[in-house]
Amino acid sequence: MINFKDFLTEGVYDKHIFKGFFIAGGPGSGKSWVSARTLEGSGMKVINTDLGLERYAMKIGLDLKMDTMTPFEKKLKDGFRTRAKRGTQTQLQLAIDGRLGLILDSTGRDIPRIESEKRGLDYVGYDTYCIFVNTRLEVALARNKLRPRSVPDAIVIQNWKSVQANRKKLQNIFGSSNYLEVDNNEDLQYINNQVYKKINKLKKPKYSKQMAKDWVANELEKKRATGAAATKKKGFFSRFKK
Repeated sequence: MINFKDFLTEGVYDKHIFKGFFIAGGPGSGKSWVSARTLEGSGMKVINTDLGLERYAMKIGLDLKMDTMTPFEKKLKDGFRTRAKRGTQTQLQLAIDGRLGLILDSTGRDIPRIESEKRGLDYVGYDTYCIFVNTRLEVALARNKLRPRSVPDAIVIQNWKSVQANRKKLQNIFGSSNYLEVDNNEDLQYINNQVYKKINKLKKPKYSKQMAKDWVANELEKKRATGAAATKKKGFFSRFKK
């Protein structure tokens, strides 16, 4: 469940506002593993429909391995995914309203959708980046079998080929300076130090677009006005306490 209070305590003072990181890669590439060790914990909001799906499934003990699902369980899963998508869209809109930093989990298959989401973020002043987590097909197949949401090998192969075909397109969309490929073929306990430094270099700079600067200035002005009004009101009522 979304905790709406989280969005009320962040915003203009958040360290990574106006940053949007798209994490791309096929099933079993380790997108979540890389993201958790490089971006999460920085105050950015993770936008991932699969997290909501897993929470719903966990509540009723539904196994999300497609190979062993009954037709009824598949129908349940589809319903949960629809609910998870609605919740994710609400979460995303709240985060954008507060201009919070975003981590958008994506396979990289749906190029039109990624382009549309990137344009939307660019329009309101975000700096956007793409981190492509790359693996060989045999590695993706092996890891897929270990995932709670494993899918048939045929789907992994099809998705892997689609994502690989889109690597150049993603680089063109985001630009070479805002696109980073991470080789995640090895099962490492810790993230590669060079990878961490490269991603940290992307998330470290302050927002750069004029629209972002104007938004921050406007929000700070509103906070000053609210604070001044509260001080004036407090002073007014203090006269009656003497």
